[in-house]
Formats: sequence, structure tokens, C-alpha cells
Amino acid sequence: MGVYESLLELIGDRERVSQNETVLEHHSKGIAYHTPRQPDVVVFPKTAEEVSRVLAFANEHRIPVTPFGAGTSLEGHVIPVEGGISLDMTRMNHIVDIRPDDFLAIVEPGVTRLQLNQALKPYGLFFPVDPGADATIGGMAATNASGTNSVKYGFMRDHVLGLDVVLADGSVIQTGSLAVKSSAGYHLTGLFVGSEGTLGIFTRLIVRLHGIPETTTAIKACFPTLEAAAQAAFAVLKAGVEPGKIELVDEATIAAVNAYKQTDYPVKPTLFLELSGSRASVDDGTELVKELCESEGAVSFVVETDSLARAKLWEARHHAAFAIQAAYPGKAMLSTDVCVPLSELPGAIADTRRLVNEQNMTAAIFGHVGDGNYHTVLAFDPNDAEEMARIEQVHAHIVRYALSRGGTCTGEHGIGIGKRTFLREEKGDAVGWMKRLKQLFDPNGILNPGKIFLP
Repeated sequence: MGVYESLLELIGDRERVSQNETVLEHHSKGIAYHTPRQPDVVVFPKTAEEVSRVLAFANEHRIPVTPFGAGTSLEGHVIPVEGGISLDMTRMNHIVDIRPDDFLAIVEPGVTRLQLNQALKPYGLFFPVDPGADATIGGMAATNASGTNSVKYGFMRDHVLGLDVVLADGSVIQTGSLAVKSSAGYHLTGLFVGSEGTLGIFTRLIVRLHGIPETTTAIKACFPTLEAAAQAAFAVLKAGVEPGKIELVDEATIAAVNAYKQTDYPVKPTLFLELSGSRASVDDGTELVKELCESEGAVSFVVETDSLARAKLWEARHHAAFAIQAAYPGKAMLSTDVCVPLSELPGAIADTRRLVNEQNMTAAIFGHVGDGNYHTVLAFDPNDAEEMARIEQVHAHIVRYALSRGGTCTGEHGIGIGKRTFLREEKGDAVGWMKRLKQLFDPNGILNPGKIFLP
């Protein structure tokens, strides 16, 4: 009996075991530039028991298994580089329980963040981790995602209290609990969050929630120079304002957004901020932020309190990468991120802008200025060997600049395929111990092979 027939027998539903060419193609890639590779078969489990049966079968027959969520990852995590089974978790999309008095929810991995937040509204709660895309909670945990809210609320590892994990041999373990903290044993939850599907498959997650603030205000402040914008951001952070979001976007990116969204924002280095809390605290905070921005030479300061106006303002920030892609239809997109100490962020962004200008490239550059994480998005022709080589050189320079300043090769995208070389450069001998952990949990190497580590 072949692999397809065996999986069909395990699942018992032809609708959820597929070798359809369109389905295979959809599961062959993420949304960035990495070379696609089709799986041999796609399986859509609905229960943890089905996941367990599929992994036990795959482990016995040494068949690679690559988990797949919304497909929005940027470093090739979902590409089945050795073929085998693509395990699409999107049918496991039930919100198992919402416990408002405990500020937590129990969800299956295919639940998306927008789906969860819609369900939380009647309780006055929300899940704050926002990577931009409507990613699945399981995928966000797998890559330890964060995003624009991280300056106030942190990242996925701060919000996952416990997991049900199916290991490579089909066995199931539970990590963590419903309690907000524990000193019991090794922190396995933290180990699995960010493991990119290489140590186990999540089938249930316990996530922390927060109360929806009484008032939220969005601010857009423009500056004559990138350095002035960065100094204003640091002044805001030092003043103890605690913004919910604080993002730095350079002028070239604003110009691309204007062309894409038909907006007319001033083409200047810009800070996007969001303050939330009680009305009095937000009003006081807004006045203080205005004073601090003006002291750094802000040339404009716009405040939006209406929810639709705020959404439009943040849409401009979230669509920066799409603006670059739209300007070059048919081209591939490299979207890389690094993270540096806060004091190094202005220099890092300025160095990246200088480099892409020297290479005559169009780039979107924007940063989570509150945590030192910034992104560079480049569109290019993957069939042009010379351009591809220049892209890789720029990518390597950006990462090595961050490492030379005490930073990391990725703040929130993860390693996947694209950052494997730099993981060794950053972590050195610690990579060997990571590989030992991989060998312990997955001795036959079936779980998302080809990711995180170089061969």
C-alpha cells in the first residue's frame, strides 16, 4: 500500500488527504522568495488523535512531515524541502474555551488571531500579538512571532502558558498549565515555542489575554531626519509613556506607501505611535508625546481617535511590504528582519538605507523602534543571477551589521531556510546543543527537515 492510500486509511476521508496539483502547489511555498517544493501529499487533520496517527506512521516509514498554517511565514518554514507530508492544521480551528476571569483562552492551532479576537470582544478582552498577517495561533507560536504590539505586550513566548504537543513518534505531552507562572521543572513550553515545527506539532495552546483598553489614540509624527525621529522615539520611551505601538518608517518607504495606497503622507521619516489606557492617561500621554516630538523638530503631528481613522493610519504601516511588491509586479520578495540594541537602531536603519541606495535597490525599511527590531523588504527578479547575488550580499551585510552590534539575525521571523548560515555565526557552539535537542525529540529527523540547521 502506498503512502497516499495508507494516509487515506488512517484519516478515512478523501476530502482531507489530497494529491490535487493545486493543493500541492499551494503547500509548496510561503510568501517570500525561497524556492518552492511540492509535498507528496497534503493531510488536513481535525483531531489530535489524527495528528498522532499520521506522525506515528510517518516516523515508522521515515517520511518527512512539514506543518502548515496560514502560509504567511517569511523564511520558508512551510516549504517541504524533502517532500513527504504537508500537515495542514487549518481544520483544527476551534476555540476550545474562553476563561475571562482567568484572562486566558484554550485554542486549537488553526485558530487565527482575528478569529480569536472576534470571539473575545464580548468579554472585553483581546489577544495582543499582531504580526500583521492573519496568521494562525499555532504558526505564530511555532515562530515565536511578535509585531507592532510587542513594545507593550511582548511576544508569543510571553503569551503561551501551555501546549499539547504531538512528538515525532506520535506520543503526546502536555507542557505548562492554566496558571500564569510555575517553577516546576524545565520550561518545555518556552522550548517548543519558536521551534518552527522541528520538535513537535501543537494541537492545543493555552494563551494569555488582556483587557481591551478604555481609550486608544494613534499618532503620526514626521521629522526632518531619521536621527531626529529615532531620538524622539527614545525620548518617549524614557519618559515612561509606555506606548502600545511605536514604529519608525523611513521616507523612501512612505513614498512607496503613498504610491500604493494613493495617500499623501509627507515624505519624511515618520513615527507611528499608539497610546492606550484610561482616557485621562491617554490624553496626558498624547500631550507629553507631542512636546517630546516637537523638541526633536517634528514637522507635523497628527492625532487620530476615531477607530476607522486609526485603522487607516496603521494600514499604511502594515502595507509597506505590499507597496514595494506592488511597485514591481512579477518579482519575488525578500523580507528580512534583524534586532539590535535600542541605541543601535538608528545607525542600523541608516546603514541599510545607504547600502540599498548604493546598490540602486528600492527597499521598504521600517522598525519596531520600541524593541530594536527592524525589517527590510526588497523586490527582485529571482531569474536574474546577478541581481540575486547582490540581494544575498545586501542580506548578509544587514545581518552581520546587526550581529556586530550585539544583535540577533532575526527578531521575529525565525530561522527557517533563510537564516541557517547566520544562526551558526550568532550562536556558535550552542548550535551543537540545539542539534542534540532536535535528535532527542526527533531521532529519525522527520519533523520539518532542512529548517534551522545547515546540513
